[in-house]
Amino acid sequence: MATVTFDKATRIYPGSTKPAVDALDIEIADGEFLVLVGPSGCGKSTSLRMLAGLEDVNGGAIRIGDRDVTHLPPKDRDIAMVFQNYALYPHMTVADNMGFALKIAGVNKAEIRQKVEEAAKILDLTQYLDRKPKALSGGQRQRVAMGRAIVREPQVFLMDEPLSNLDAKLRVSTRTQIASLQRRLGITTVYVTHDQVEALTMGDRVAVLKDGLLQQVDTPRNMYDKPANLFVAGFIGSPAMNLVEVPVTDGGVKFGNSVVPVEREALAATSDKTVTVGVRPEHFDVAGPDSDLGVEVTVNVVEELGSDAFVYGTAQVGGETKDLVVRVGGREVPEKGSTLHVVPRAGETHVFSTSTGARLSD
Repeated sequence: MATVTFDKATRIYPGSTKPAVDALDIEIADGEFLVLVGPSGCGKSTSLRMLAGLEDVNGGAIRIGDRDVTHLPPKDRDIAMVFQNYALYPHMTVADNMGFALKIAGVNKAEIRQKVEEAAKILDLTQYLDRKPKALSGGQRQRVAMGRAIVREPQVFLMDEPLSNLDAKLRVSTRTQIASLQRRLGITTVYVTHDQVEALTMGDRVAVLKDGLLQQVDTPRNMYDKPANLFVAGFIGSPAMNLVEVPVTDGGVKFGNSVVPVEREALAATSDKTVTVGVRPEHFDVAGPDSDLGVEVTVNVVEELGSDAFVYGTAQVGGETKDLVVRVGGREVPEKGSTLHVVPRAGETHVFSTSTGARLSD
């Protein structure tokens, strides 16, 4: 087992002046499950490939444990990678696929068989060991790819969007299996995904990247409760946080017909006349039908989920028409075309600088 350190690691592709990964600084603890997440082109897969030795590092360093592996070839880094497309040999059986790296390394047949059988037992693949990959489902193939990584007993697992080829239901069950397997094996794991729900449910910590720059690295709970800036606030959470530019007023910010209290220190930290307030869909209170508090939301679409529902509507805030998402109870679902008055719940708002995007509130 080992720690992993990105020490201002930078990657600039030939012909480009803008780094694909710009001075990435992350320390990953021994046995930790870290998820790199962000939109397409943010540098998350490049970061993983730099750690794997598949991309050159143009600046900074990468360390696994105490070893500087910045310029070591992949085979000398003691890592195992699980790819999106499984990368199995079609002409080999499951057992041969799982044991292939050990065979190349000159391990004897009896030991290979023992390690393959142990991994197959963990992954519930024992009955498929003599089959070829084409006879397996996508989820089973992904487990074979995991098995191939496990038998090598590496210091670090690297996983590049391993679930993106699976259907939605299988993705949910497989992510649970991967997370519990990692806990049991205790192997340091760096996992790349563009799916922020996957990131929040699997990672001990989550690192959000945008345009090659690290935006925030934190536990899923802290990232949800205290996003560091407007980008993280809008990216983490499903449905996304409502972000509305509102004027600053005495004692808080003006949200429609209500003044939402905000800490004085947060407003003192900016000279902007307006700030951007973030409110999660579940942190709106619906006022009574005769109330004129908050803002009036016209209901456009309702997503009923059984236990609760999401109302997608429009409202006039600060002289502009804004789309808002509000979570309501499953028994209090409004009609399409009706109106609701909603007020942000005190103490559950997030305040950001409109000009810099940085978080102002505690």
